[in-house]
Amino acid sequence: MTQHASEPTVQRVDSRHRYEVLVDGERAGLTAYRDRDGQRVFFHTEIDDAFAGQGLASLLVEQALTDVRASGKRIVPVCPYVAKFLKKHDEFADITDPVTPEVLEWLETALKR
Repeated sequence: MTQHASEPTVQRVDSRHRYEVLVDGERAGLTAYRDRDGQRVFFHTEIDDAFAGQGLASLLVEQALTDVRASGKRIVPVCPYVAKFLKKHDEFADITDPVTPEVLEWLETALKR
């Protein structure tokens, strides 16, 4: 019998401020965030080369943004991939905030801690 790869799963890892996408239990990529006053600021998304081209980034970001909505927060897409995703998926437009100089300054400070 051939073994089918299981569906990729997305999990939020609060202790590391990120969502991870897992394929057969192996981390295939992540999207990283920091929380700021009811906003979840996404600043970096990456998929490991071994898993590129499988649509995992899109799946990861979609599930992460769905989780943000469920938690009542708003999205700030500093990450270029998240920003690009949001341009194609206007179902998240109502909970998306613009990237402002204040947010970028705050993020820089938050990431140095």
